[in-house]
Amino acid sequence: MTALPDDGWLDAHPPPGRARLFSVPHAEDGYTVEDWLKLPETGERIELIDGSYLVSPMPNYDHAFAAQSLVRIINDASPNDFLAVETGNLQVRGDGLIPDIVVGHIEAMPGAVTLSSEDVVCVVEIVSPGKSAHWRDYIIKPPKYAAGGIPFFVRVELQGDGAPRAEVFKLGAQGYELVAEGKAGSSLTIDIPFPVSFGPAVLTWPRR
Repeated sequence: MTALPDDGWLDAHPPPGRARLFSVPHAEDGYTVEDWLKLPETGERIELIDGSYLVSPMPNYDHAFAAQSLVRIINDASPNDFLAVETGNLQVRGDGLIPDIVVGHIEAMPGAVTLSSEDVVCVVEIVSPGKSAHWRDYIIKPPKYAAGGIPFFVRVELQGDGAPRAEVFKLGAQGYELVAEGKAGSSLTIDIPFPVSFGPAVLTWPRR
């Protein structure tokens, strides 16, 4: 007995192409956060931005390693009333966003499906390759986090000159203002609002 199909079986039964795993009814006036929270799990990252769904593939392992490493660094430095978590749902006004890392008040998290921006002190975006990811993490999401009153925003670049690079922004009167940055080979101390120190190089795989 073999687990392999008979000769010719795959020709007669080709594997399906990529298909939508669920359908959503058309929303004449755009989707709401309530609609967004009812979506099933699909293995993709689905965010609600300006009434429309933005679907992103799951990040690659470089991205996942950086996020996991930074979460550990932040939690090692945080006081007991804060916690950093990966890819948590976040309601920011009428949008439903999924930052790579959310740093929030731990008392708001048990049992929560989503946090509100008032529960959060910092969000982190790790930029994935591609124009759409750059557009999302540079142009679209930072102003929304700022409008929601989130005090700190951190952006991490894993590619390009000086990578990995980390930029730290603090909310000011006109939106986010760059207050600190670091790249591979340097160290960086950020207050989000508690102090966290690390070298951005630790966000990439160790050299072998």
